[in-house]
This record gives sequence, C-alpha cells and structure tokens, in this order.
Amino acid sequence: MNRSILIVICDFLLVTLVAFSNFEADKPPEAETRTVIAPRTIGGNQDMLGTLKLALEDEKQTREKLTTDLQTQERALAEREQRIKEFQTNLRKTEEQATRIERERAALAQQFATAQTSLQDVQGKLSSASTENLLSKEKLESLQAELKRREQETQSLQAKLSDTEKAAQAALAEKQQINAQLQVSEAEKRLTREQVAELRGTVATEREEKAKIQAHATLLATNIGTLAQKSGELTQEIRENRPLAPNTIFNQFLTNTITARFEAARSGVFGRDVTKAKSSQCILFTEGTQTFALFHVDDTPLTIWNPGTDWTKITTVLAHGSVAFSGVRLSFLAQDPRVVVIPIGEAAAKQYGVKIYKAAADPFKFQDAVIVGANDSYYGECKFQIDATTPGQYVKVDRNLLKGLFGKFNPSRGDLVFTKTGDLLGIMVNGEYCAVLNKVTPTRTINLGNEVASQQTGQMLAQLFDRVYQMPEKLR
Repeated sequence: MNRSILIVICDFLLVTLVAFSNFEADKPPEAETRTVIAPRTIGGNQDMLGTLKLALEDEKQTREKLTTDLQTQERALAEREQRIKEFQTNLRKTEEQATRIERERAALAQQFATAQTSLQDVQGKLSSASTENLLSKEKLESLQAELKRREQETQSLQAKLSDTEKAAQAALAEKQQINAQLQVSEAEKRLTREQVAELRGTVATEREEKAKIQAHATLLATNIGTLAQKSGELTQEIRENRPLAPNTIFNQFLTNTITARFEAARSGVFGRDVTKAKSSQCILFTEGTQTFALFHVDDTPLTIWNPGTDWTKITTVLAHGSVAFSGVRLSFLAQDPRVVVIPIGEAAAKQYGVKIYKAAADPFKFQDAVIVGANDSYYGECKFQIDATTPGQYVKVDRNLLKGLFGKFNPSRGDLVFTKTGDLLGIMVNGEYCAVLNKVTPTRTINLGNEVASQQTGQMLAQLFDRVYQMPEKLR
C-alpha cells in the first residue's frame, strides 16, 4: 500500500466515526407542545377533565414513546459505544499497520532508490551492451569479410604451395647436384688455402727481409744525410774557425773599403762661414740586424770637446767605385761615444758589392788579432788581453808583442781590429784599448744635411765629452 491509499482509508474511518457519534439522547428534549387551555368556569369542569385526561393520555403516550425512544437511543448508544470501541481498536490496529506500512514504505523507498540506481546501471550496461552488440555485429561482418578474403588467399596459397613444392623438388635435385659440386670445390678450396698459406709465409718472410733491408737503407741514408750535414757543418765550422793569414785579412780590407767624404760648416767670426772637409776609409759591418759604416769620431769633422761646436751643416757621401750614397744619420754609440756609425740601407749595401763584416760572435776564440790602419795602410799581428774591469766591452792590446808586417806599426785610435777568422772584433778608441763591437746601441744621433743648426750639436758634443771624461783614465 502506498501512502495515498492509507490516507484515504484513514479519512473514511474518521468520517464514519463522526457520523455514528451524533447521539439523539444528548439532545435536550424538545419542548412539548401543549395547548394550555384556560380554566373554565365551574360549568366547564367536565370539558376540562376530559381535556386533562386527553392530556394525560397524550402525556402517557408521549412518555411511553419517549421511553421507547430512550431505550432505542440507549441501545443505539450502546451499539455506537461498542462500534466506537471497535473503531478505536481498528484505529490502533490501523495506526500500527500505518506505522508498519510507513516503515515498509521507507524500506521500499530505499529499495526503490537502490533499484533505480541498479536500473540506471543496467540501462548503462544495456546501452554499452547495445553498442558492443552493434560493434560486434560490425566486427562480425568485418571478420566474415576477412575470413572470406583469407579463404581466397588460402586457395591462392595452396596453389602457390603446389607450385612451390614442385619448385622445391626441382631445387632439391639441384641442391644435391650443387652439394656434389660443393664438395669438389671444398677440396679445391682446402688445397688453395694450403697453397695461399704457404705463399703468405713466403711473402711475409720476404716482407720482413725487405723491411729489414728498407730500414737498413733508411738508416744508412739517414746516416749519410746526417754525415753529409755534419760534414757540411764541420766544413763550415772549419772554414769559419780556420785562421786566416794577416795578409789575407789586409787584402780583404783593401778590397772592401768605402770612402767617406764629410763636409761640415759653421758660423765664424764676423758672420763668415767656416767649412771643414775630411775624407776617410771605412768598412761595412752588421751585428745581425742592420748594416752600418764604422768610424772613429776623429775620422769625421766632429770633435768631442767642451765647449762643443755648433755646426750648421754636416753631410757625407759614401762611395765605392761608381756607387755613391749620402749618409742620413750619424750616431754615437752608448758603449763609447768616440765610436760613430752611419746606418746603411739593405738595398744600398747590396749595390756597393763589398763584404759586410760580421761582428765576431765569439771574439775571444783566438788570442791573436790583426790590427789594420784604416787610413794609414799598415797592418800587423798582436795579442790582446781581456780587461776584467770592462768585461765584454774592451780588450787591451799587448803592445809588447806587436809584430808589424807592413809599414810602420804603431796602433792608434781609429785602427780596425779583426779576429783571426776575418770577423770584426772592434775599433781602437785609443792606443791601447779596443772597443768590442758585438752590440750597437746609439746614445746620440745627428740627422745629416744642410740644416743642422737646430740640433744644437755644440751642446751634444759637450755632453759626450763629459761622458768620455768620466771614463777610467786608461780608456780616455
């Protein structure tokens, strides 16, 4: 039973109870309708008595009727009370049934909700099953088509298999034939391998012998090359270290000298120009980086003195045969200002065609040296000593062992000193000491030309004089 049906039943029972609860006994007795007869006179007593009797009879009938009605009403009331009790009992039962029904309804509602959820799940599964069923149908159709195609392929493959079996039988026969040929080939191959192994051993032996011969030849060629190189180096070293005769050194000097012509001018008394010209012989030498013409300051128009001379013009022309070039700069060396050099360009040095002397790399290899008078045409052999107070810068000529070979032999400043191998050792700065030229470092420079006045040569020469004057007395 659902709730709506239960409510209808309850309403029906209540209406029935109310209907049977309208008791007539509870109502107040209706007012008796009586006719009040006014009392008559004594003459009318009979009528009144009759009337009273009638009234009493009516009253009696009325009372009987009322008693009957009352009894009827009491019986009806008892019946109604009995019905009420029955209704109350039924009502309790109905309420209990309604409570039970409500509990059952709640349980049924929960079951319904569960059933509804299950129904939705079943519907979802049914939908999925329907979809899967549709897909299964499509898949079945696809599988059927695939099966049909596979059957056709199977038939085709069976045909091919038949052909293949025939080909296999033919191939088997051919294989047997090839196996027979292969056995023959294997035998030939083994024989060939044995022959190849034997040949490889022979080739390896020959290669080892050839490699040994090649290595020996290479070593021999290397040794020969090294020997030739060392022989050349030895020859060069012998040639470079072979002492030359003083005559040879002097002859080379005469052949390779360059003539330098200097002209200088200065202002004299009363504004008159005073000129000075000087000609001297020089050689070209290099210390490894640049070529220079070498002079003693006394071989130039300049004089290191204090006060010095302010020259307005200094020029020089360096000539050898038909080749002549003007000097550009004149530099005083820091080692000794009395040694003067003029730089010569590489192109001009080549055009002169003279020997460019090398500064001696090892000036103390020989104890003897050759002194050549650059301007006095004499030469001689002498011994020199290393001065411990001026290591590497000066050597002292042993005048006790001078040996003149040509002309007078009295070494003086400006003479050139050569080693026994013909290299340039240095230049004499006075009668006893030779400045060793293994490095050229200018300390003052005069740019040669017709405009020298601005260079203040007098002040420069005075400063150089102070420098020389500060040297040890033996070097002045």
